[in-house]
Amino acid sequence: MLNFLLMKGWVANLSWRLGGHGRLEVARHEVQLDPERRLPRALVIAFASDFHAGPTTDPAIFDALLEKLQRERPDVLLLGGDYISFDAANIGYLRSFLEQARAPLGVYAVLGNHDVWNGREEIEAALAAAGVELLVNRNVALPAPFGEVSICGIDDPWTGKPAPEATFAGAGPVRIYLMHSPDGLWRLGDQRFDLGLAGHTHGGQIVLGNGKPLKHPSGPYSRQYWHGRFAIPGNGPLFVGRGIGCAGIPLRLRADPELLICTLR
Repeated sequence: MLNFLLMKGWVANLSWRLGGHGRLEVARHEVQLDPERRLPRALVIAFASDFHAGPTTDPAIFDALLEKLQRERPDVLLLGGDYISFDAANIGYLRSFLEQARAPLGVYAVLGNHDVWNGREEIEAALAAAGVELLVNRNVALPAPFGEVSICGIDDPWTGKPAPEATFAGAGPVRIYLMHSPDGLWRLGDQRFDLGLAGHTHGGQIVLGNGKPLKHPSGPYSRQYWHGRFAIPGNGPLFVGRGIGCAGIPLRLRADPELLICTLR
């Protein structure tokens, strides 16, 4: 029904041309590691999530994102899930971006709730075909000279089958916790991280003049940590990005799409 009402993307295209998708921003952050976790040099991490390819998001924004990524030239690219809306076949709108988005130390991803709901097998196959390494309750060490840095990716906290022990098993001393939503903190258990990255909330997507979202995202931590940088006791900071696309309706208001660039020192 939503696909019909949105005229298979025509409404999203009109929204994009009229500025209804917002203006894609680059948010830059710095994270200082403890002295015992010294890196050979600064590590530049890019994070993008919530693409929602399909009738709610015009594909032109993926081209804009690719252009910004190529300009930023991060060492590693992390993807936070929700690649599609409504139908797994909509991953086709994102295929060109996935095939061209590259980083010297690799591209790593987790899945989101929309991916699980609408056919995770097709999403997983598309990511693999594009050379993106999917992390479902496991971690991987970055190539040299950053072999002590592990990307720890957990399954979606609510619709997947998250397993924190498996996610962090054998991880190196520097741990980047990649999750779809901030509710990955709910699934952390006794594990620890030096940098946490999440999406899911869209920064509210439609934010009122008083700075509050029209609708708060679901999940206890998603409501508490719906956008920005947060100190997490016993861990490094958590960054929650606004994501790229639109969910439900093709409109963002006071919640511009966002590419995060985190420099780990």
